[in-house]
Amino acid sequence: MTVRLRPMALADTFQQILDSLPDDWTDLELDLRIFDERRYIEAATLVVTCNAQPYSKSDWHWRLLVAHRFGHAASASAVHTGLALLDEAGIEGELAVREHRTGRVEIVPELMWGRPQSVREEFRKARAL
Repeated sequence: MTVRLRPMALADTFQQILDSLPDDWTDLELDLRIFDERRYIEAATLVVTCNAQPYSKSDWHWRLLVAHRFGHAASASAVHTGLALLDEAGIEGELAVREHRTGRVEIVPELMWGRPQSVREEFRKARAL
């Protein structure tokens, strides 16, 4: 008797990646590859929800940029939704973590102009949680 394990869903894999990161992570770069390249166009229309950036002439199909609390990238919930759409469509693939950054704090100079240092420190603490 042969036992065949079903690959883990992309959305579940993504959630495991998020759960493995420290709470102060700020941004994450992932690569996404689908197994059935005949479904590339269909997959592309689904991952557009998370601003997936296509690679050209690469083994991987898309780069996903994810922001935690601030930044110029897709939110974790948007990426999770895009990957869940792939799962619902039955498009299997894999994710690879390329880079993640931690400990950065949002800088908002226009809000801090003329404010005392104590206010700046409180703002930094509140945003770095």
